[in-house]
Amino acid sequence: MLWRRARKAIIVAALALFWLLSAGWLTAPLLAAVQGDAAHYLPPKFGPRTVIVMLGAGTRHDSQGRLVPMPDVFPRIATTASMYAQCKQANRHCEVIVSGGNPERYEASEADTYAPYLLEAHVARDDLVLENESLTTYENAKYVARILRNEHYDSLMLVTSAYHMPRALLDFHRFGLAPQPVAAPGRVVRCGLLPRRPNLSAANVALHELIGLAQFHVYRALGWF
Repeated sequence: MLWRRARKAIIVAALALFWLLSAGWLTAPLLAAVQGDAAHYLPPKFGPRTVIVMLGAGTRHDSQGRLVPMPDVFPRIATTASMYAQCKQANRHCEVIVSGGNPERYEASEADTYAPYLLEAHVARDDLVLENESLTTYENAKYVARILRNEHYDSLMLVTSAYHMPRALLDFHRFGLAPQPVAAPGRVVRCGLLPRRPNLSAANVALHELIGLAQFHVYRALGWF
């Protein structure tokens, strides 16, 4: 309405942007910018006392009304359970901290919702610690640092999705923690001619992470983080 002469150009540009994202051609480099480092992470090393931190990624209600993890959480659970099993096989003392509060204000926190899945994946209840207050990645790091303040550990691992790892590491470093990154499988883009809904979802994730990375550096420069 304000720019009548530019209306056609704006519509064409918007349609082109939508196609580039939904067909994957623009989504692919955006996603690579946030999860490309995962291919270069070194294999984790287990110390005599190892702590594995898994970050949450939301919950939802399924078709039967049950509160369940979001789809991206299941690779994190599988990766955490695998690291825990390897730790136990190496005869180490192993602890798993699940960090995730209740930002959606559902009937249970992320950590409490994920716990049964980890127990089913053979993580011992005595080795499972639930941090169910954090609402953001920054608070994940803050509250996990608080838990670890009075604990002795030799090896610290951080499990989250590949696309989330760069931002998560920044937040954990902010609180003096230097975990070994263990990336769960991230998003995959399929490029082609036709629009694909998963590509739009991946674009949303990539943009969210890129904005979060920029926000972290701006807040640090302002002294807010």
